[in-house]
Amino acid sequence: MSQLTPTTLSTVSAAFIEDWLIGLRRLCDDAQLASFLERSELSRSDRLGSDSIPHARITLDQIVALYQIAAIETGDEMMGLWSRPIRPRALQHLLTTVREARSLSSALYRFSTFWNLLLDDYQFELIEEKATTSLRLVARGSHTPQRFGHMLILKLAHGLISWLARNEVPMQAVSFAFARPEFAEDYAMIFPAPISFDAPQSSISFATADLGRSAPRDARALTEFLKNAPRDWIFTKYREHTQSLRVREFLYRADGSSAQLGDAAQALGMTPRTLMRRLDADGTSFQAIKDGLRRDLAIAELSAGDKSIDEIADMIGFSSSANFHRAFSKWTGVTPGTYRHKSS
Repeated sequence: MSQLTPTTLSTVSAAFIEDWLIGLRRLCDDAQLASFLERSELSRSDRLGSDSIPHARITLDQIVALYQIAAIETGDEMMGLWSRPIRPRALQHLLTTVREARSLSSALYRFSTFWNLLLDDYQFELIEEKATTSLRLVARGSHTPQRFGHMLILKLAHGLISWLARNEVPMQAVSFAFARPEFAEDYAMIFPAPISFDAPQSSISFATADLGRSAPRDARALTEFLKNAPRDWIFTKYREHTQSLRVREFLYRADGSSAQLGDAAQALGMTPRTLMRRLDADGTSFQAIKDGLRRDLAIAELSAGDKSIDEIADMIGFSSSANFHRAFSKWTGVTPGTYRHKSS
């Protein structure tokens, strides 16, 4: 297979990113937004906009590029996702505030107090109990949740304590105060934990026992984190998994074009029936995970441009190019050839 890793390979739907663009449109005109998309290789490949591919997928590199352009040029490090602009260098001050915390729970407390000074429409509450510690985003008044904003700020909390711990801190659960969207599966690529919707507040929970001492980071590490933002914290690094992400990891590592449910179940130390039940609890299935991985591999290879469509079809396990064309059109709304053309 390709030298890509599961992290860089991951994609999210264009619909997931459209929530982000709602915020950006508050800060810039159409021409400036078009420039952002062009420079992050989103409009050039027709991933977003009026002529976009119907079921387009967005890569991690494109997300990072758009963030780094928009956060600087709009003068708002949260890019219109909250009622008050988050001024430049806020993220740097946040890292400076939390990096001296002696424990991860203390870092979460510092995170909450920092944002409570900046946000007008929401406030964070840190609920510490014997078994579970939860960070809750509570509305001040009545507000319609900005889905991308809620996702981004909760993931930032997780990313920061993982940075301090020097490993990905396991999450117990993530809840969102909005209805389950059609692209709910994208959230599993961000949060490797049970995810629920229609909750009273958006929140992220950890086992209290996992929030031990932190490993203070020096100025060089802080600078590197800022330079890479949001690469180091928006996508999971797959060290902790829901069952669906563990299956995806297995299929990728095992050259999963021919792997079956029984193979995955054996590798994960459970019966096929148990694996099916756990995947159902994640709101997915073995075939859906396999198709999602094949789709993302195909997108990566089509964008790279060094393999023919027939070679890609064979690589990801299709018996014929015709079958691959039908599947890819179902996944993205266009043929592999059209997708490659729009990526070039």
